[in-house]
Order: sequence, then structure tokens, then C-alpha cells
Amino acid sequence: MTRYGQTRQSLDKHSLAPKKRFGQNFLVNKHTAEAIVRAGGVDKDDVVVEVGVGLGALTQPLAEQARKVIGVEIDSGIIRFHEDENDLPENVTLIHQDILKADFRELMEQCGGPLKIMANLPYSISNPFIFKLIENRIAVTRATIMLQKEVAERLMARPATKEYGVPSVLLQSCATIRKMMTLKPAEFHPRPKIDSVVIRIDFSHTPFQSADGTPFSFKYLQRIVRTTFNQRRKTILNTLSGMSFSNEEGIADKAQAKQLAEQAIILAGLTPSLRPEVLCLEDFIRLAIAVESLVLQGT
Repeated sequence: MTRYGQTRQSLDKHSLAPKKRFGQNFLVNKHTAEAIVRAGGVDKDDVVVEVGVGLGALTQPLAEQARKVIGVEIDSGIIRFHEDENDLPENVTLIHQDILKADFRELMEQCGGPLKIMANLPYSISNPFIFKLIENRIAVTRATIMLQKEVAERLMARPATKEYGVPSVLLQSCATIRKMMTLKPAEFHPRPKIDSVVIRIDFSHTPFQSADGTPFSFKYLQRIVRTTFNQRRKTILNTLSGMSFSNEEGIADKAQAKQLAEQAIILAGLTPSLRPEVLCLEDFIRLAIAVESLVLQGT
């Protein structure tokens, strides 16, 4: 029987089927699963959170390498499948939960140290999950993730490309991203229409700072990146002049907000007519430093 047939047989035995609403595409190749675990650099001291356990293709090799595996699975049918089969090693704990609602910091405290993440992500939660990782980077050292090719390309994108945007800048500001392998549709059941890519994200836990060592606030970076890319065809002067946090920080009117934007752009060594898609990470960081400095001065 083919790997595809074995997966279908296991699902049929428990009256299960891949659910579109959960974006389920089950990994079917044991050797591929083992290669993904190796790509994640999992070792015997690690606590790994696996996102979407499926039929356990990744869970088994993970459990062989890690100290503990916490499988977070949204599908109650999959939870019952493993309870009925009793097929998972003793160092695997299943949690029936939406991963977007999981508390990584609480899990870190319970496990006595930072986590590694292993995930086969459905397209629908890719961006929210990446932003969740960024927000909880203190609790995560590394995330090894299977994504649709186009999503992976956005995360690794460089300036002046159509893929470059908010996820690119914010993730690259706090992590290094490496493409580990490409997976063809035949690696999954059901088969997706496009290739998937495995990327490894290694988070930096050093304080945020520019290339010359100047510290900056991630809060300002995030607001600037989101504001400018929200209207990516407009100039940075036009978009920054309407930053939502201006009035919150005591900027009284539009004219004053535009003045702050102009001063920040000049202070950052940039040209007001530039569009956000051509700014590199360091440009955005200098802009965040400039805006924070001017706002705190009460300019």
C-alpha cells in the first residue's frame, strides 16, 4: 500500500477526513518527517511544541529526539484518534486547543525554559501565527515551519520585491530565517496545489538595536511598518503624517504630525518621496529611532 493509501486507511478506520476549515494536509512520508526534525536541530534537552499533530508523522521522530513534545491540536477527532490508538510515546502530551490561543509564556514557565516550535501551518493562520511568534519571542528559541511557498517567500523577502511587506520586516528585525527544504505536493494527503517550504526561524534575544548599536523600541518599529505598508504605494511622508499614534503621543493636529514625519525622515537620513517597499530593515529601524526621539522630546 502507498503512503497515501496508508494515511487514508488510518483516517477511514476512525471515520475521519481532512477538514478544509482547519487547512489539514497530513505529512505522509516518514523519511521526510525525519529530515524536517533534523533541520530543526532538535536535541535531547529540548521541549518542542508541535502545532497540528495530525496522525503523528512528525510527532514520532520528534519524541525520539526531544525531552518532551507538547502537541497542540485543534481537531477533537485527531485527539480521539491518538487516544484510541494509544500510539504516541510517553514524552508526548496532547493539548486540544487553537494554537492562536495558546499561551507560550505559560508553557515556557511550566516546562522550565524556552521552547522550540515545529509546525505544519495551514495558509489561513500563517500570518497570525508568525505575529504571535514575534510577540512571544522571549519564550521561543527556534521555530521550524512548513508553509506554502508564497508565504515563506514573503517572510524571507527583500526590499523592492512584491513579496516584501509587514511580516518580512518585523520577523527579520528579531530573527534570522533560513530555507531548509522544498516539499512537493506528493508529500501530503490531501495533496496541496503548490509546493511547500520548510523554513527555520532562529530568534535573537538581544535588546533591539540598530547596526551601530543604538537601541530602539519595537513598539515604534511595528507601528511605522504597519502604517507605511498599509498604503504601500504612497510616499513615507504621506503615510507617516497620518500615523495613528501621533495624537496619542500628544501631537495636536495634522500639520504638526506632518512636521514630525518630515523631521523624522530627515533625521533617519531618508528621502520623503521614498515608498516603504524600497526601505530596508535598517532604514525602518533608523526611522523608528528618529520618531521615538522626536516624540519623547515633545517635538
